[in-house]
Amino acid sequence: ALVYLRTKCLDQVGLFRKSGVKSRIQYLREMVESDPEGVSFEGQSAFDVADMVKQYFRDLPEPIFSSKLCQTFLHIYTYFPKDQQMVASQAAILLLPDENREALRLMLFFLRDVVSCVEENQMTPTNIAVCLVPSLFHLNTLKRNANAARSGHMKYSWCRPDRRDLSENLAATQGLASMISKARRLFQLPEFWPDQSLEDSHREDLRGPAARSSQGEGREEQIQLQLSTQQLLKEVQEQGPGWENHLGPEHVDLSYRKMRDGCPLWMWRGSVEVNAPQHALLQRLLREHHLWEERLHQAAVIQTLSQDMEVYWYLLRGRGHSLGSQPLQEHLLLRTWQSDPSSGPLFLSSVSTEHPDVQVQGIRSHVHSSLYLLEPTGTIKTRLTHVCRTAGVVLRSGTAESVDVFWPLGCCPSETLLARTTEKPTYESVVHDVIHVNLLCLNYFK
Repeated sequence: ALVYLRTKCLDQVGLFRKSGVKSRIQYLREMVESDPEGVSFEGQSAFDVADMVKQYFRDLPEPIFSSKLCQTFLHIYTYFPKDQQMVASQAAILLLPDENREALRLMLFFLRDVVSCVEENQMTPTNIAVCLVPSLFHLNTLKRNANAARSGHMKYSWCRPDRRDLSENLAATQGLASMISKARRLFQLPEFWPDQSLEDSHREDLRGPAARSSQGEGREEQIQLQLSTQQLLKEVQEQGPGWENHLGPEHVDLSYRKMRDGCPLWMWRGSVEVNAPQHALLQRLLREHHLWEERLHQAAVIQTLSQDMEVYWYLLRGRGHSLGSQPLQEHLLLRTWQSDPSSGPLFLSSVSTEHPDVQVQGIRSHVHSSLYLLEPTGTIKTRLTHVCRTAGVVLRSGTAESVDVFWPLGCCPSETLLARTTEKPTYESVVHDVIHVNLLCLNYFK
């Protein structure tokens, strides 16, 4: 719906302000609920679609700012000095659940595009905010919860608006208008973020040994990858203690393990049986990236180092890329593989690297380690296991000003299972990649 509005309807005067037709809005809702992926909005009224979007956010169990933090955002724009509101909002966004943060980013970038056409649609940030505050903040719900504690006062206030309600509405409107206008800056790290976190050894730990040895030490980097690959193979095949199971879809075994090597990233492991011989599956992973990654934008082998080692680069479109909320996700990997079963198990192993011929074109993800292990379970069946450790916050450069807070929820890079440093990672952020890669292979070879 947002893509349709962004591509076809930004010139509509009063978008999100003018009401749609109730019966048509209900029809659109039923159509979306019955077939979310196949619905087409071509020919539909912009105002009907916009009202459906407002209803969607209004009917969510909790506001997009989350029930716990909604009042925090209101207080920021009520009590904080204007010159401190942006930094405070950036900090509050860091506390949002992953799902809420990603949805908020997508919505604000979309609304920024709406107000960029103000000369055609006459919708300023404040106009948009007035229309969407009830849907995004759920002030009526917050008000009902607060009324339970001040019901005695309310019985004298039926004939006039409550001063606190007016204050919250004003704060929500001003806050949303400000967030729309400054959407890009809002999702960058706050200025108070310690610079050393970007420059010191902690950053080096997240990026892994490949990044540290990439400056003129290519051979050492290759040796390091081979050594780490053997360690990963041993880790997977021995299945030692410390692995904890995690709930996953049917036919997918998922687990994680906290490592004790100084790097805060957890090791994630996903495994599934695929109806394909191991050689065909390895070929699929190596050379047929476009067949199993629908978000692939561009890919290339940058340098062939040997018959079983290369530098591989690719760009992925984020889930919100069509709405301008996510830049391209870039991967630059040193990878090695084994395709001869007589020499040992078949595998594809990779880590992030640097290359003088590749300039950053998007948000650069950093893979600490990634291994696909292919083990035959029959003449035409293979057990595909993926283990990896990947940073959840990725950097575009070494300066704080150009660091984006980027959580690709539910659309993790295909080469990396997004392993966060949080104590309680979300289900979607953990399992998506292993399911996406494995099940696409599974479906293709049926």
